[in-house]
Amino acid sequence: MDEHGCSRRDFMKMAGVGGIVFASGLPGCATYGSARPDFSFVQLSDIHWGYDNPKVNPDAKGVLGKAVAAVNGLEQKPDFLVFTGDLTQTTDNPRLRRERLVEFRDIASRLNVPKVYFFAGEHDAALDRGEAYQEVIGGPLHYTFDHKGMHFIVLDNTSDPAPILGAKQIEWLKADLARLGPDAPIVVLTHRPLFPLYPQWDWATRDGMAAVDLLMPFRNVTVFYGHIHHEHHHRTGHIAHHASTAVMFPLSPVGTMPVKTQMPWDPARPYHGLGFRTVQAGTSGTEPSMRELPVAKG
Repeated sequence: MDEHGCSRRDFMKMAGVGGIVFASGLPGCATYGSARPDFSFVQLSDIHWGYDNPKVNPDAKGVLGKAVAAVNGLEQKPDFLVFTGDLTQTTDNPRLRRERLVEFRDIASRLNVPKVYFFAGEHDAALDRGEAYQEVIGGPLHYTFDHKGMHFIVLDNTSDPAPILGAKQIEWLKADLARLGPDAPIVVLTHRPLFPLYPQWDWATRDGMAAVDLLMPFRNVTVFYGHIHHEHHHRTGHIAHHASTAVMFPLSPVGTMPVKTQMPWDPARPYHGLGFRTVQAGTSGTEPSMRELPVAKG
């Protein structure tokens, strides 16, 4: 509970559902548009371009364009946007994999934001260790960047089909964190959850807690991820982990189905469960605040 009488749980209830994230250094429980944040960014996840099942999404070829239009129409323009993996639907055909990545890249190029960051999901990278992804999208599979005093760390827990981060990447993370002070504001971006959310559904990273352990000495850490196709919030100690909804199709939340299930399209509520997230962020030590938005009007 903060000085304005608003807990984080209360804020999440007000934020609703969807997939946009805003980060703000402002205190209290400010809602979108009530105050000027240090900066904002957008998270889109699980695009699955090339997916084709009209019973689950009859607008599979249209939702990415609708999400791009929704982001371009935001009243508060974000500083940047990040795609948190599974840009395309998996395929055993290397040629088709590259074609899907090119089509995704071309549609994403319509985004009217200053900067777009990409990284791969297992659908993009697990079958060839990220070869096609790096050929078409370009850039490393894991990397860092800084924005207005905040340190962003992109971790790759998808190109190794195990799935693991691997010893080399964990050592890389350790070396990167050694440069930072304990109060440094850090955002970690990854596709799979780092903690064992539900390993039997592949909702885990086998050595992900090794990365969490390295992050624990830092007081201001937030993790954003995708993969599970619905909004979810979890804590490992003081570190908050936030999953985003998907652009292409929702999956059943843990415990609601005997097995992981793609949720069927509801004609009465088109695009229900599909969304993106805006995040307001800042460097004052308060947690980022989020707003979830739909990819299209139902």
